[in-house]
Amino acid sequence: MGRLAIIGGTGLSQLADLKIIKSDRITTPYGVPSADFITGELNGREVIFLARHGNPHSIAPHKINYRANIWGLKQLQVENIIAVAAVGGITPDMVPAHIAIPDQIIDYSYGRKHTFFEDDSVTHIDFSYPYSQTLRSRLIHAAKQAGIQISPIGTYGCTQGPRLETAAEIKRMENDGCDLVGMTGMPEAALAKELGLNYATVSVIANWAAGKTEGEITMAEIEQNLHKGMANTAELLKAFVEKV
Repeated sequence: MGRLAIIGGTGLSQLADLKIIKSDRITTPYGVPSADFITGELNGREVIFLARHGNPHSIAPHKINYRANIWGLKQLQVENIIAVAAVGGITPDMVPAHIAIPDQIIDYSYGRKHTFFEDDSVTHIDFSYPYSQTLRSRLIHAAKQAGIQISPIGTYGCTQGPRLETAAEIKRMENDGCDLVGMTGMPEAALAKELGLNYATVSVIANWAAGKTEGEITMAEIEQNLHKGMANTAELLKAFVEKV
């Protein structure tokens, strides 16, 4: 397996068990990435880590320079990306603190720089299956080895943020077939595909989506669920790198 990168999202701005070797600050033709690229060892394997929202967490989902992030990873000769993302659960199985490995995505975001091919050429990529089946299979196997229950499929709906959604928006998304709602899945997945990088997502469910429970969604609830979900994600990632 080629060089591996992990993109950390909300709740995973650093990998506690990563033995840091070096840090690279990279400038790309598309601007500055969210943070320095950290090279380290996780379970004896080399991994490059990038904090998607910056370190400290300060960049809103719609302000992330996705093109610079993905281009920087390509420049570092990364071939495989595992992207961690905090999401909301829509369908009954997607309970808070649970982990899902989505197999499809629907993009509701807008106004983001979503392609590398916009100035001097038109290039169409096949995006029928947005996530690498090889990486997904290995993540599912790693979860089994680590004794972590996950959902092996699901459709991720990407909204604009940074606000959370209305109950009516979630109802529409559920009617569209979404199981999860997040804010960072696109254009990240498509940009990786454009550069020929294998990409898969570990979605950590932080809360029920709007309208799925009574009352408001609170940050205290989100933080509590993320604490448990990200702890399981760390174990999943260690099992993943051990197997590959």
